[in-house]
Amino acid sequence: MTDHNETDVLVVGSGIAGLASALAAAREGADVTVATKATRPEGASSWWAQGGIAIARDDPEQFKRDILDASSGTADPEAVDVLVENANAAVGDVLLETLDVEFDTTGMDADGDGEDDFDFGREAAHSKNRILHVDASTGKHVHVPFLNYLDAHDDVTIRDDTAALELIRHEGRVHGAVLESDGDFEPTYAGAVVLATGGIGDLYPRTTNPAGSTGDGIAMAALAGAEVTDMEYVQFHPTVCVGGDEPFLISEAVRGEGAVLRNGDVPESADSGARETESPGGERFMPDYHSDAELAPRDVVARAVKTERDETGEVTLDVSPLDFAGEFPDLVEKCEDHGVDWEDGIPVAPAEHFLCGGIDVDDLGRSSLDRLYAVGECARTGVHGANRLASTSLLEGLVWGLRAGEDAAGNEIDVIEAPELLERDPELPERFAEEKFHRLRRVMDEYVGLERDSDDLGRAMSVLRRLKGEVDAYTRTRTSRSLYELRSASVTALLIARQAAENGESVGCHHLVDTAAADGDEPAEPRADD
Repeated sequence: MTDHNETDVLVVGSGIAGLASALAAAREGADVTVATKATRPEGASSWWAQGGIAIARDDPEQFKRDILDASSGTADPEAVDVLVENANAAVGDVLLETLDVEFDTTGMDADGDGEDDFDFGREAAHSKNRILHVDASTGKHVHVPFLNYLDAHDDVTIRDDTAALELIRHEGRVHGAVLESDGDFEPTYAGAVVLATGGIGDLYPRTTNPAGSTGDGIAMAALAGAEVTDMEYVQFHPTVCVGGDEPFLISEAVRGEGAVLRNGDVPESADSGARETESPGGERFMPDYHSDAELAPRDVVARAVKTERDETGEVTLDVSPLDFAGEFPDLVEKCEDHGVDWEDGIPVAPAEHFLCGGIDVDDLGRSSLDRLYAVGECARTGVHGANRLASTSLLEGLVWGLRAGEDAAGNEIDVIEAPELLERDPELPERFAEEKFHRLRRVMDEYVGLERDSDDLGRAMSVLRRLKGEVDAYTRTRTSRSLYELRSASVTALLIARQAAENGESVGCHHLVDTAAADGDEPAEPRADD
């Protein structure tokens, strides 16, 4: 690794948060490199976002209340203020004026400004319609033009299929990262590094995240000594279609337009015992769980769906109350492509969707390490607390990305000695990483999923410690992307399990089904190899 590269700002990740950081830094005159594992465009989580992007419209205070309520009062009010106060301006500047994203409109011009009004949608736990969307495929309609815009920018270089393996740091300051591409690795030095590596979906067997979501940024930051918090708050999306050849997300916007959830119990009329035929599927159950029924917070709906699947065998999303084909043609096409007859009800189950915690950052995206920033899903801004409000992830990534990118520009590049990554031992067996990932996912699904108890979390920590120890032994003498992704996953999984075990309060996404921790029992002391 005698050769190296230099850039003013190194952004790791190419979702909306990373791209917003790159845009803001370039606007400040910085030379920016975006390193992304993704092969464009589907490899970034933002591309898959369906519902849309929420804005404050004319009532930021109500938007703030909805975010705080969805989090069960655990979100940081000051962080939420940053989000709602900057929402309209950030969306207007980047998505409307710079990228010219054509969000859905009503076809009417009520305010007489000569332009059609936006067709604002509503999703779970929102008190009013405030979500900008493009059908049920908002992510790709934002992500593709954003990539194209930055591709054409003279000060931005986008490196596809490039992974960050290790941060270059010394005495509490980050100087860059070791990047890998096509089996070759070399250091890239930067005045500042912005981590925007997305989620952790590869840690669970069923997820809405794209492949490669292994928690890389969180693991690299934690191993470098950055503070990582709220990792126990892993959000599961309630409605992932499981009836076809592969699972896919059914946007919360569908329930916002009137779709209802039904279980596997066959409803019967009171007089004849005959099955009701007005709607496909079984009994509607969400009104029994929450006064907002299908529009309850995600954690409530996800647990209800799991319970009803366990007790009745299946849960389907009944889309007959709305014009599904007219309002969500992209989802209709996806159902048909995957062999799902949506008119008979869409079979759904919860799946890992979003990590509410991550690298602890301030209102400018600054971590506890000098010149290391984090934005998007890998960051813990405080906005989400224990449970994220629907359609706020793209907005958070945009707002914090712009703030971090602007602040990251203007630092000097210092070239120091990079960590030595060794390749002195034979390559690992072909299925080594795959088998270890299977073991990790089984543990996370069984012990650190939608519902948890203290004993299970202890078991998970024990298995994950051993797994991390095995992986660490191999990374000391071997370097490959798959091995480092496995290391990232094992570190991140252990952080989730450990912080879940340390939090005895059942709240939001962290749902405890026992009372051991609440009764005062201390969780097991983490071992040194955590």
